[in-house]
Amino acid sequence: MNLITNLKTTAANCLHQLYGATINPEQVLVNATKPEIEGDYTIVLFAFVKQLGKSPDVLGNELGAAMLLAMPKELTQFNIVKGFLNFTISNNYWLDYIKNAKAENLLPKHEHPKKIMVEYSSPNTNKPLHLGHLRNNFLGWSIAEILKLQGHDVIKTCIVNDRGIHICKSMIAWQLFAKGATPVDTQQKGDHFVGDYYVKYNDAYKAQVAELVTGGMTQELAEKEAPIQKGAQEMLLKWEQGDEATIDLWKRMNGWVYEGFDTTYKKIGSDFAKTYYESNTYLLGKELVEQGISKKVFYQKEDGSVWIDLTADGLDEKIVRRKDGTSVYITQDIGLAEVKQKEFDTDASIYVVGDEQNYHFKVLKLICQKLQLPAADGIYHLSYGMVELPTGKMKSREGTVVDADDLVQEMISISKEKTESLGKVSDFTTDQLTALYNTIGLGALKFFLLRVDPKKKMIFNPEESIDFHGFTGPFIQYTHARIKSILRKTGTDTNITENELLPLEKEVAIELSNFPAVINEAADSLDPSKLAIYTFNLAKLFNSFYAEHSIANAENDAKKSTRIKLAILTAATLQKAMSALGIEVPEQM
Repeated sequence: MNLITNLKTTAANCLHQLYGATINPEQVLVNATKPEIEGDYTIVLFAFVKQLGKSPDVLGNELGAAMLLAMPKELTQFNIVKGFLNFTISNNYWLDYIKNAKAENLLPKHEHPKKIMVEYSSPNTNKPLHLGHLRNNFLGWSIAEILKLQGHDVIKTCIVNDRGIHICKSMIAWQLFAKGATPVDTQQKGDHFVGDYYVKYNDAYKAQVAELVTGGMTQELAEKEAPIQKGAQEMLLKWEQGDEATIDLWKRMNGWVYEGFDTTYKKIGSDFAKTYYESNTYLLGKELVEQGISKKVFYQKEDGSVWIDLTADGLDEKIVRRKDGTSVYITQDIGLAEVKQKEFDTDASIYVVGDEQNYHFKVLKLICQKLQLPAADGIYHLSYGMVELPTGKMKSREGTVVDADDLVQEMISISKEKTESLGKVSDFTTDQLTALYNTIGLGALKFFLLRVDPKKKMIFNPEESIDFHGFTGPFIQYTHARIKSILRKTGTDTNITENELLPLEKEVAIELSNFPAVINEAADSLDPSKLAIYTFNLAKLFNSFYAEHSIANAENDAKKSTRIKLAILTAATLQKAMSALGIEVPEQM
């Protein structure tokens, strides 16, 4: 059992034995003890003071004494500081930990593994993936991998928004301006090619509106009457009617986009077990609306439209079917939620979608719960803030978005420039350098976007993200490569006969032992930044340890063996943690 888990379980058992209180171990908050206070781990007492009717000092002394008796091999002493119970872990415990820990067995396993779906990416087929999509992809992919580390069965899915007026805008612009050109003719990736026509549509639309306004039409009417806008609307109608020529063009242009998407996904490491397409799902949910009416979950207005009243839940009334019988987005999402659950028999479904859709997903979960759909309680919206550049916000229709492909290439170029400036690449072949620059560039990009709490908006600065000495992916990659270089010189044989750990050796052991708890915390909160921060802190701590204590030239063989084992465990933990963030760590830099 992990030490933190053991401390929580023992504390809960002791509270029950002492006071008859039934405490869930997860209610016991265990933190690393603050540096200025004696101890290694701290139990926060305030949560139990009122419930048990004890002062913090009395509770701390009684609980501390009971836990010393229950964990004699692990705990040596305790102290109480202002409601915090601080324990010192025995030197022998950490020596046993270092001796027995195995690099291949560092991970937690959930007691009750579930089948969990993670839906992410959700691109539109009228433009290439951009910086915002990158945060989405990296979040979705890493959460899926972190949940896998706990032992869950995870299914990665994607819903592609491949129909609607925005898709028709690219199509009508291609008809008007392309003169039959294809991505092959222009030597562009297909998604970039189609995206250019989305921008051309917007330019033409603004010009036509301005011309109509100059001719005496009101702005509002001009926006409705612009010929290119009406053309896009007519095209959407033809698509919905199944017009053969329109469907053929739609399939052709979407095909170009999918080829482009596939190239980008392969480059950034995103993958999906199943891709859903809105063109196949937009009619879903109609049967559920009928069921909802019969169950009195929904009600029908005089004009024939169908609604749900969520005012009692703190929301408002929401339409689920228009008066003409057509569905709205929420209807489709209800239907798709049911289809996905039936197809994969999931216990939970995580939607990785920007925070502008917070309200939508509150409504979706509530409706699914009221319809009593299976796994409705397991619907979770992993909401994340938008990504901006130092220059400000981005807009697809105005062509000011930073395309994912361009950004990835820029990151690789910056990594090449920074690495070469350090002058440590003379031993690499050309192919090795190409792979290294890709690894560093993508690692910097992913780490920078994942190191921030998903709920927060963020500004992405390419130059800042590739700093070999800062809170960055390359710093951790460099630390891993450095450890591997040390181990190539020292060998990896360990015969630990150590009997006393120095403070920094103990600190590294403590940090390594925290890895399973951090994985659990990142998984439970669906927040990869917790893992990113831990990984950085571990790398930083190892560098501090190595600056003070030589491995190759240790004071004696016992010390050397202990430090080699700490290096092996640190490298393995860095590799596993970074891998869960989608980042490779090189053996050499």
